[in-house]
Amino acid sequence: MALLEARGITKRFGGLLALNSVDLRVGEREILGLIGPNGAGKTTLLRVLLGIHRPDGGRVFFKGRDITPLPTWERVRLGLAATFQNPRPLRRLPVLANVLVAAYGPRGGRKGDWVKRAEARALDALEFVGIADKAKEPASVLSQGELKRLEIARALATEPELLILDEPFAGLTPVETELLAKSLARLRKGGRFGRLHSEGCAMVIIEHKLSELFKIADRVVVLNFGEVLAEGTPSQVVQDPRVIEAYLGEVPHA
Repeated sequence: MALLEARGITKRFGGLLALNSVDLRVGEREILGLIGPNGAGKTTLLRVLLGIHRPDGGRVFFKGRDITPLPTWERVRLGLAATFQNPRPLRRLPVLANVLVAAYGPRGGRKGDWVKRAEARALDALEFVGIADKAKEPASVLSQGELKRLEIARALATEPELLILDEPFAGLTPVETELLAKSLARLRKGGRFGRLHSEGCAMVIIEHKLSELFKIADRVVVLNFGEVLAEGTPSQVVQDPRVIEAYLGEVPHA
């Protein structure tokens, strides 16, 4: 059984058909790359998976459960989290407080234990992404690369089983991009990172920096004009003449 499955997703905005009967499957601990030209429907699909947009047709299943009618916060509670292309931190609050907002939200339990666990999880998430040294500083002082890592720390603090990342490498330097890619590959495998424990996290990554994405993706789905154009391993996708014509123009170098 797939961890996440979208069946026949269709979404319209007035007369614009943004998604046309799109199918998508993500397995446990799988890293799925989602690529395509601007306007292909990638972000719209992400928003449907998260419950921000309701589909006009089709259903979304998570761990075998139909989550199509559920609001975003309930999907987060079930283990689905995301980061977005343009980080929107609470700039006047400390970095740690930004992560605590997420850590407190999705989980319940006895108040004392819950609060302590959330605080520990937030600190470990910051440690994992490499900005724990900025925990007490206001988010306004962070660089673009650090803001991207803050977004990921907030998502990790919800203890996701599936993490959706919208252009996580955009705006990063080559060094920051490489470090983040290694961190995501490590997160997929699972393990204990300080007190932060993961059984392994599946991911859907929307990205235009294909050389880095292809190093860590198990499988790639290509969207074009709201439809699935191709899917397969990175090596299969980059050799597909339809993908080369519609999006790549040439085979990217690893």
